[in-house]
Parts: sequence; structure tokens; C-alpha cells
Amino acid sequence: MENFTPWSALAGGALIGLAAVILMGANGRIAGISGIVGGLLTRSQGDTAWRLWFVGGMVIAPLLVTLSTGNAPPFLMQADWWAVILGGLLVGVGTRLGSGCTSGHGVCGLSRLSLRSLAAVAMFMGAGMVTVTVLRLAMGG
Repeated sequence: MENFTPWSALAGGALIGLAAVILMGANGRIAGISGIVGGLLTRSQGDTAWRLWFVGGMVIAPLLVTLSTGNAPPFLMQADWWAVILGGLLVGVGTRLGSGCTSGHGVCGLSRLSLRSLAAVAMFMGAGMVTVTVLRLAMGG
């Protein structure tokens, strides 16, 4: 088992916060990934360039880290592809029903002291905890 080293997590969290602050300051927009990607899919007029840059940065950043460090982060998917696709669809439906995703509510909404975001994050976390508990019990773990 690897030793716990929080530095990469701390740097990643700081970069996420910095990106959210820059996007809010420069564009007056919330860094909610579901809203950003959703805006690309609905083709908002004059609103595409920054969305493409933001999503492109999320895709390119791990590649740059891999190139600069010489090794890729470990990736182990313990689910079948059908489960990943179904999970992605359910997350998409959930972000529409919840009027945002974990990044929009959790990072940006909580920092703005939004009560709606506090309720959404409490629901995200609660649902996640219940899901993990039920799956562990079902799998005998």
C-alpha cells in the first residue's frame, strides 16, 4: 500500500479553486461541469469558446502531468462498461434534476454560501454514503 501523500491532492484542489475563481471573475460564470458541457451541447450563441477551452483543459491536464512526470496515474476500473455507461446516464439525469453537479454546487455554490447548494451537497454525499454501504453489504465486504 502506498504512503498517503496529500500534496498532489492539495495542488489539485487549489487548481480547481483557482479555475473556479478565474472563471467567475473573468466571465461571471460558475464552474459547474454539467452546465459547461450542457452549454456546448445546446450551442449557446457566442458562448462556445470559453466552454471549449475549459473542457479542453480538463482533458489535456492529465496528459501534461503524465508527460512532465514520466508516469501516468494508476487507473483501475472495477466495473463493466455497461455499468459505467448506465452510471454516466444516471449522473446526467441527476445533474438535470438537481440543477447542477458536484463541482457547481460543491465548489462554487458552497463558497457563495448558497443554501440550495448546501442541500444539494448534503444529498450527494448522503446518497453516496448509502450507495457504498449497500454495495459493500451486498458484496459481503
